[in-house]
Amino acid sequence: MHFPSFSYKPELLKSLRSYSAKTFTSDLIAGFIVGIVALPLAIAFAIASGVGPEAGLFTAIIAGFCISAFGGSAVQIGGPTGAFAVIVYGVVAEFGVSGLATATVMAGILLILLGAFKMGGLVKFIPYTIVTGFTAGIAVTIAAGQIGDFLGLSITVFPEGFTKMPGDFVGKIHTYALNIQRINLYSFLMAAVSLVILFVWPKINQRVPGSLIVIILATAASVILKNTAGLETDTIGSRYGEIPSSLPLPHLPDLRLSTIRTLFPTAVSIAVLAAIESLLSAVVADGMTGGKHDSDTELIGQGIANIASPLFGGIPATGAIARTATNIKNGGKTPVAGIVHALTLLLILLFLGKYAVYIPMAALAAVLMNVAWNMAGFKAIRALVHGQKSDTCVLTVTFLITVFIDLTVAIEVGLGFAAFFFIKKMCDLSEVQAKRENLTEGVKGSATQRISGDRELDEKLDVPDGVMVYEVDGPLFFGTVRKFEVAVTQANLSYKVLVLRMRNTIYLDAGGIRALEQAKTLCDKKGVTIVLSGIHTQPYMLCDKMGMLEKLGRENVCANITDAMARAKEILANK
Repeated sequence: MHFPSFSYKPELLKSLRSYSAKTFTSDLIAGFIVGIVALPLAIAFAIASGVGPEAGLFTAIIAGFCISAFGGSAVQIGGPTGAFAVIVYGVVAEFGVSGLATATVMAGILLILLGAFKMGGLVKFIPYTIVTGFTAGIAVTIAAGQIGDFLGLSITVFPEGFTKMPGDFVGKIHTYALNIQRINLYSFLMAAVSLVILFVWPKINQRVPGSLIVIILATAASVILKNTAGLETDTIGSRYGEIPSSLPLPHLPDLRLSTIRTLFPTAVSIAVLAAIESLLSAVVADGMTGGKHDSDTELIGQGIANIASPLFGGIPATGAIARTATNIKNGGKTPVAGIVHALTLLLILLFLGKYAVYIPMAALAAVLMNVAWNMAGFKAIRALVHGQKSDTCVLTVTFLITVFIDLTVAIEVGLGFAAFFFIKKMCDLSEVQAKRENLTEGVKGSATQRISGDRELDEKLDVPDGVMVYEVDGPLFFGTVRKFEVAVTQANLSYKVLVLRMRNTIYLDAGGIRALEQAKTLCDKKGVTIVLSGIHTQPYMLCDKMGMLEKLGRENVCANITDAMARAKEILANK
């Protein structure tokens, strides 16, 4: 049996080889800012997950440190995220906090195994439509879980057969309907004003996080109005009691064989979601920085983090896209910024944690509503809906199953639908392609021309300096998107024009469009222009429907390689 060669080198060790005082200053500032940003989010995500607010802080500190210290991305920031809230809430409701700790440790072990056996690339085979669908579904579920605190409902009546808030979407909505007459108008007003501030604040100031402003203002208002006007609203203290001012001692979860068997499916769900979220965040970070993460090393780092987090009373963690983006925008260069973020949160816990008990639940509900809105991905959904019906179907099915049934089931069913539609499309297009080739095999000089131009003429063309030609051989879909990494890497060199030769690309899907968008974003940063050559009917029509032709510039979409070379020379002449 052949085992893959294993070489584990965390990004932190690579970064420290050429570390400087200037880089440390940038990392220190970025890490401190991200730590402040992460504070209200860590508390809010923990509460949304059905655990105490301190668990979110413990997770952000322990897991955030481990993800930066042992992961494969230079700028990844880890901690609790909204994506986990749905799974964690259900696990806690069924198995308790101890069961969640066991499942999280098991998930961490699975993540380490995935990284050790170099399976990081497999996560990229999950179609973009599925990722968009379950992310939107998670957003709806998070928002639904906050309706009670947003309205200030006093939940005293539950559906038949329940003695506490149900974990499923329908059960929550039913419970809210039964208690709708118990609205606290003061809490609702505070939540509504907080939400308005969260939407408006980015237009006022991009550097200071709106969530922090809302928490500070709402807490101050709550204390003042309680002492002066006697107005009361639920706070973290009234709901959960005091927050400890130190990290707990490590405690091993229940790892008996019977418990492991029971919780194994849950551990798989946590591991799959952690892998998808962390690698998706790392890919987004690569697009923003022009860097390249190591997906296998990143999975190992995520695994270590998810083993350590529950030992200290934490919950599952993964890479957080919003906090990672904040880190990059504020100058974070290396994993040291992520470590500083974790240490910042530790200092806040030690010296300011006791004041968190005054934070109103209505304000946290507004923060989570805003998170859900940003997670929903309306632009991506709108683009997919205007694309192929098969993409729309996969998106819709994944979304509905995520909301009404289960995230893991949604991914499984979504993959099944995506595979079915892909196989069907490949069969249909293969038949059309065979007819086209028969039509183009005429004598030289015939009026019938090849779809992608004259092949003999193509191969005789001289490629001018400053132009790189990259040929996409076969369909560009969710399974072949990784090929674009080669083109983008090449475009980072001294080239000014990247010609993507698509004469053999007879099929394109939403994942391919996404790859084109990411390639263009990175090329724009490097001053490289993308030119498409020999694009077929189906890819052309989808690019047109989803607005990709306008982004590339219709003048940069050429019928054959001859026209593409002519266009490349024009671009070079104008640069």
